[in-house]
Amino acid sequence: MDWSNILFAFGLTLFAGLATGLGGVIAVARKAPGERFLAGSLGFSVGVMLYVSFMEIMPKAVDELTSVWGERNGNWAAVGAFFIGIAVIAVIDRLVPSAINPHEPSTVGGAVEGFERRSRMMKAGVLTAIAISIHNFPEGFATFIAGMTDPMIAIPVAVAIAIHNIPEGVAVAVPIREATGSRKKALKWATLSGLAEPAGAIVGFLLLMPFIGPEAMGLSFAAVAGVMVFISLDELLPTAISSGRHHTAIYGLLAGMAVMAISLLLFI
Repeated sequence: MDWSNILFAFGLTLFAGLATGLGGVIAVARKAPGERFLAGSLGFSVGVMLYVSFMEIMPKAVDELTSVWGERNGNWAAVGAFFIGIAVIAVIDRLVPSAINPHEPSTVGGAVEGFERRSRMMKAGVLTAIAISIHNFPEGFATFIAGMTDPMIAIPVAVAIAIHNIPEGVAVAVPIREATGSRKKALKWATLSGLAEPAGAIVGFLLLMPFIGPEAMGLSFAAVAGVMVFISLDELLPTAISSGRHHTAIYGLLAGMAVMAISLLLFI
């Protein structure tokens, strides 16, 4: 067993994961984010999550599943897992107490103030952190395997993942800071969501490598894409628009898509 190779692969995975914490630093650097910054940042996060879900995660899922089940069955399985992911997070959302549920009448149709708004923002931030952690876990395992296989391939992969992890950290930190008023808590949640990547590497190395295959990876990717799409459309975008800066939120969304697209194109 080549421990130097293992440590190199783990180091790359840790580097990529900690970039999410860097996104948290960027998000909390402003002293008093106003409504425009809030709308733009949350819109940016929506753009990032939608683009990466449809343009990166779902194609990976389809590739994995069609490689073992064929084009027809693989595509059906990917689409099914995508909507199962949506269904699971929707059920979780409905189990949230009504006082902090954005579907309730008291929190819909205009700016959300006071406790209700802070509660909604906290839920959005925590659910985003969970979704990103779920996504980062298999992503960390994949980065680790690339590092073990070929360092020349793994380095650009890790850098690309780190680049698109930065706005993911923003996606977590902005609503949590708005909800709690604490830079420290926002940075903590952003960093913890990124540490799911090295955690995925460790668990994969210790437990999953002898068993995991393209079926499990493909289904996981598709389900996580569904989770991220639901959170973007049900939590982040409505919260951004509720700030009263509708156009800023949409411009942020488009900017998030553009940044994510560039980050994925850099190492083709």
